Amino acid sequence: MTSYDEERLGALLSALSPAPEAWVEAAKDAPFARQRLDEIVERARADDEYRQRVVEDPESVLEEADVIAHAGNIEIIRKRLENEK
Repeated sequence: MTSYDEERLGALLSALSPAPEAWVEAAKDAPFARQRLDEIVERARADDEYRQRVVEDPESVLEEADVIAHAGNIEIIRKRLENEK
């Protein structure tokens, strides 16, 4: 493995193109989304009717929580609720 000093690494990093704006925004929103996913799972654990809604229509539950309803978020919720059966 090649060894680089801090200045060389800095030069290499500064030569890279900036991250796409969508990536930057997604990274900023990640902590908020994680918190909202935690809240959905906790509420589903405490409320059977809500849990049923989460299982049957996770997209609308996520949208109500202001979280993007993409496959990754749906999978996170599904796995976390499945793990406690």
